[in-house]
Amino acid sequence: MQHELTPGELLEKGRLLEAGWARAEVKRYRRAAVGVSPLRIKEWDYYCILTEEFGLALTVADNGYMGLLSASWLDFRAPDTVTESIMIPFPKGRMALPESADAGDIVQSHPKMSVAFRHEAGGRRLTIDCPGFGRGRGLKGELRLEQPPMDRMVIATPFARAPRAFYYNQKINCMPADGEMTMGGELFRFAPGSAFGVLDWGRGVWTYDNTWYWGSASGLVEGKPFGFNIGYGFGDTSAATENMVFFDGHAHKLAGVKFHIPHHTYDGAPWRFTSSDGRFEMDFAPIIDRSAVFDLKLLRSIQHQVFGHFTGFVILDDGRRLEVNRFLGFAEEVRNRW
Repeated sequence: MQHELTPGELLEKGRLLEAGWARAEVKRYRRAAVGVSPLRIKEWDYYCILTEEFGLALTVADNGYMGLLSASWLDFRAPDTVTESIMIPFPKGRMALPESADAGDIVQSHPKMSVAFRHEAGGRRLTIDCPGFGRGRGLKGELRLEQPPMDRMVIATPFARAPRAFYYNQKINCMPADGEMTMGGELFRFAPGSAFGVLDWGRGVWTYDNTWYWGSASGLVEGKPFGFNIGYGFGDTSAATENMVFFDGHAHKLAGVKFHIPHHTYDGAPWRFTSSDGRFEMDFAPIIDRSAVFDLKLLRSIQHQVFGHFTGFVILDDGRRLEVNRFLGFAEEVRNRW
C-alpha cells in the first residue's frame, strides 16, 4: 500500500512529518525548518529539454559546501555531448533557491555563465549565456516551457537510521518547449509538439554515501502528452515509490520498477526495466552516456546519465495498455559521497 500525502508542513523540528507521494505540491518546504548545518542542506533545480535531434540540460544547485551552475548540450545526430560546469565554494544557502517549485525565480550570474529560471503566466522561461561553452563555441538562448494544469510526481522520503535526513522531490514532466538556442554559431529551434522538458526539483538533507537510479521521458503517445518518472535509491521508499506514468495530464501510480544495467555498461548494450506490478516493461537502447566524475576521495560523485530510446508498454490505472516505440528519454545511475 502506497501512502498519499496530506496537505501541510513538510518538517517539524527538522524531522519529516509524513512520508509518501502526491500529485501536486501539497507539503510546504521551509529551509528555516530543516534544523541542521547549512553545509548539509542540498537544494537543486534541474531542467532537461529534448528533441529527437538535440537537447539541453541546465542545473542550478546549492549543496551547502559547493554550489553548481551547469549546462549540457546533447547532439543525438553525432552522437556527442558537451558540458560546462562552474563550482561555487560554500554557498550555504546564498544562492537563494526557492522554497516552492511553483513560485520564486532563480537568477545566477557568474563571469563564465549566466543562468535564469523564471516563472511566468502558464509556464517558465529558461535562459542561458555561456560564451566559453565548448572551448569557446558558446551557448546562448531562451526557452519557454508551457505548463498546463496537470499532475506531477511528488515524494517525501526519510532515510533509515538518520532521523534528520529527508528528501522532498518534485518531477514535472511533459512541458512543451518553444524557443531557440545558439551553440557554436549554429541556431537550434525548439518547437512545441517535438520538444518537451522535465523539471527535477529537489530539497533535502542526505546521508553521506548514496547510489540512486532515475529515469524520465516526455513526449506524445496517441497524440496526447505522455511521460513517466521511475527511480529508487532516494531514501526509504517503503511508504511510496516515485514511479509514475503521465498521460493526458493525469498521473497513474506504479509500484516498484527495477533497472537492469548489463554489467554496468552505459553506452553499449541495451538496458531493461521491469516492474513488480507488471505495469511498466521497457527495453532501452542507449545513444549517449553523459558521464561526469568528481572525486576528492571523501567527496565523490560518479554520474552516468544515459540518453536513448524506450520501447515497451505501460498499463494505466484503468487497465488500458499503451505501447511505446523508440520513445526518447534518459536513465541514470549516480553514486555520491557527499
